[in-house]
Amino acid sequence: MAVTRATDQASSLVEALRGLGAEVVVMPTIAVVDAADGDAALRASLAGLDRYDWLVVTSTNGADRVASAVTPQALVAAETHLAVIGPGTAEAMATRGFAPDLVPDRFVAEGLLEVFPAPPPGGGRVLLAQAAGARPVLGEGLEAAGWLVDRVEAYRTVHPPVDPVQARAAVAADIVTFTSASTVSGYVAGVGLDPPPRAVACIGPVTAAAARSQGLDVDVVADPHTIAGLVEAIVAHCAATET
Repeated sequence: MAVTRATDQASSLVEALRGLGAEVVVMPTIAVVDAADGDAALRASLAGLDRYDWLVVTSTNGADRVASAVTPQALVAAETHLAVIGPGTAEAMATRGFAPDLVPDRFVAEGLLEVFPAPPPGGGRVLLAQAAGARPVLGEGLEAAGWLVDRVEAYRTVHPPVDPVQARAAVAADIVTFTSASTVSGYVAGVGLDPPPRAVACIGPVTAAAARSQGLDVDVVADPHTIAGLVEAIVAHCAATET
């Protein structure tokens, strides 16, 4: 198995796969770094939380940045509700003392849009903390529903150089795993598709769509879209292909 997650986030997937007896190649195709402005815009926005009805955090990386810039007490004092995407993000906020008010059952932007409340009479404002270059679907969907949306860059993903030895090992792996669209683009940029991976496993439909758009065939799509769900889907795939 090949794991393409950022080095500081790969351990849970690596440990789960190794616990099942898999030989794992760790080849990070992304690294998570601060926003281009050093988080200045994020901190300034969070300092004015009382202007917002909702704070939306879309990933564990965003949770790390938000929690380092504002306290749970400040969120409560501002009477700002907290919405997050996915149980991992919810847990990351909860371990820092935050209590999310809204976690959609579907762990994608579209899932949050399905359950997000309508703005109050007279309008309302949302602070959307997300990665640089994030899909526009969430911000645009909230605006279409009548919300005023302030987008703020919480972090960036960059593509580090890929080690040639790791690249060869990843190409030889039975399955290459992807946990975000950026891990896909980093793999294609650093390793290429000649030859393509023997099999591809994606954490969810957004990542799978990104893989297909890059010319990859996708063999496994996790549901639920979590690390545990990805491991379960890989186990099921391996069992099915062995019979």
